[in-house]
Amino acid sequence: MLSAMSTPEKGILIVSLDLELYWGVRDIARLDESRDKLLAARAAVPRLLDLFTRHEIHATWATVGMLFFHSKEDLLRCVPRTLPRYARRKLSPYEDLETLGANETQDPFHFAYSLVQAIASTPRQEIGTHTFSHYYCLEDGQDVDTFRADLNAGVSAASRLGIGIESLVFPRNQVNEGYLQACAEAGIRVYRGNNAGWMHARRQRRKESQPWRGLRLLDCYLNLSGHNTYDPREITGRVPMELPSSRYLRMNPRWLGPLEPLRMRRLRYEMQHAARHGRVYHLWFHPEDIGADADRNYSFLEKVFEGFADLREEGAMESLNMQEFFHRFEKVKSRSPFCPALKSHPSRQLGQNYPRIALISPG
Repeated sequence: MLSAMSTPEKGILIVSLDLELYWGVRDIARLDESRDKLLAARAAVPRLLDLFTRHEIHATWATVGMLFFHSKEDLLRCVPRTLPRYARRKLSPYEDLETLGANETQDPFHFAYSLVQAIASTPRQEIGTHTFSHYYCLEDGQDVDTFRADLNAGVSAASRLGIGIESLVFPRNQVNEGYLQACAEAGIRVYRGNNAGWMHARRQRRKESQPWRGLRLLDCYLNLSGHNTYDPREITGRVPMELPSSRYLRMNPRWLGPLEPLRMRRLRYEMQHAARHGRVYHLWFHPEDIGADADRNYSFLEKVFEGFADLREEGAMESLNMQEFFHRFEKVKSRSPFCPALKSHPSRQLGQNYPRIALISPG
């Protein structure tokens, strides 16, 4: 018997990064506490680009829109007219705008024009959006209209530099399915979803308890949640497409060093499972996670991606960024014998479900 989409011959590694600098932590940490970590994040970007180039990693860099600017003057001209009114006022970055430095040289914590240019000029690296203001889609006081204005501002900030945006990562992974139509209208074709399962349910940050975080940390070492890969045929038939994450590549403190062999074995097992079964393995992290202990963390990342490189050399795995995966998926699905009229089907409109492709397993 035939399958509408046969099992892929290779596993697929997707890597996405959330590039935020201070915009991503301003509500939970003071700038004077974060300066060293943020400067280390800036230094991490060229080193990560070199690492990705050497190991042929195609990555998506979901970048906060406010980072695209070279100067405060340029940024202020592009602020959306409609702003969120969070119940927790400290979530809004707009009250901080007057305190920004004049440009990237004076204020490397809020501007990253040079980093965006470096990423854009590196082959196989995609720049996506992390919204304009690091927008929180599940917090009280905001709505779809202010989200739409924010997202459009983020897309426009990239467009000013000649960068087209098709991929989105929701800040704090606060995926709001009620906002997907607005995403589609803004040209978003694919977004990063959350890991499947009870351990990774979407919730507001203040509802993230220590026990939940502890369980996720333990899962990095012990198999509590399974292999965390997925069959690309399971992707729902709609635009924007959801690409669930598989694992957050956390950079652990030195006191957890004795457990690192367990963590590496867990990562290698998941990656090898994806390669053996033609499944997707989606890793994500922040450049800001590199921190002051940069050499140790680079050594960890080097080992992770060496594992991928070995599988790639065996012909068992390939790397795609989120945009590439979307277009590969669309190409395969449009050839499906079970849905020959997919391209012209009226429900193919953005943000709406179109017919699922029937999957018939062999035997």
